[in-house]
Amino acid sequence: MSGTVLLLTHTGDFFTIDRVAAALQQLGARPFRLDTDRFPASLGLSHRSGSGASLVRRDGGDELVLEDVSAVWVRHIWQPSLDPALDPRFVEHSLRETYAAFTGLLDALHGASWIDRPVVASAAEDKARQLRLAKDAGLAIPRTLLSNDPVAVRAFAAEIAAPIVCKLLRPLSVSMGRSGAFVGTNLLRPEDLADLEGLRHCPMLFQERIEKERELRIVFVDGDVFCGSLFAPPGSKGGVDWRLAEPGELAWRKDSVPDDVAAGIGALMARLGLRFGALDVIREPGGRHVFLEVNPGGEWGMLERDLGLPISLAIARALLR
Repeated sequence: MSGTVLLLTHTGDFFTIDRVAAALQQLGARPFRLDTDRFPASLGLSHRSGSGASLVRRDGGDELVLEDVSAVWVRHIWQPSLDPALDPRFVEHSLRETYAAFTGLLDALHGASWIDRPVVASAAEDKARQLRLAKDAGLAIPRTLLSNDPVAVRAFAAEIAAPIVCKLLRPLSVSMGRSGAFVGTNLLRPEDLADLEGLRHCPMLFQERIEKERELRIVFVDGDVFCGSLFAPPGSKGGVDWRLAEPGELAWRKDSVPDDVAAGIGALMARLGLRFGALDVIREPGGRHVFLEVNPGGEWGMLERDLGLPISLAIARALLR
């Protein structure tokens, strides 16, 4: 056996988590799924500092000694579950204590192999930092403004003199499909430029719109690069953001990137300290590749499901490396 691998996710996760668990079993390891949203209501976690064992106890009595874990895959760390009957005065405090306790329990895994440590992944989510490091790594990036100032946004639009898109700095939902609260990338219309007062409530990222020959989803796993691409006509629902397309409107196909782009991606991931990431890149009609962003916990299930790319096996091998 290659040891126990802890898989951190949530109760609504499917497909990718099962594929990685199956790949780990195929390689002789024991996967142990921990649905983080079940803590603290229905998941027992205990940690003895300095001596003794740290223990996970799931419903039904299934137990895991954390010191036996050789690797950790952070698929998702989710909102804790609290009793609906809890006095509202104590909810915020309970959430803080739950997060603090969970972080302390993860310290018992300090000697394990991680993909990726939460503190590293959290730092890597900074989109402005991503763009700076991507440029340093030799990747092309779009002209970008991060602002809550309407005057600055209008000046940026006048300088670009071309279509501009706007996006949030953090996603409202994470899934293979569009579910729950979702705000995608949107085209900034003239009437939007005339009314930007909402920025005082929420700053946004503004970028020149890059002309698309193909949109690429690139998955980086410990040096391995997997690539799928699609094309959404400019006038379609997915023309600005492919995630807004109607089901069945778009089709993924296997793709690849030039060696210099792959090298730039590897350099960027090294600078971010990430072993895994899902990158969004646009290939222009002239062949130039433009980096948009990397999501440390980004989706890749559709590439394995639709294209047969062996991403789950690559993750399993990296965890056991």
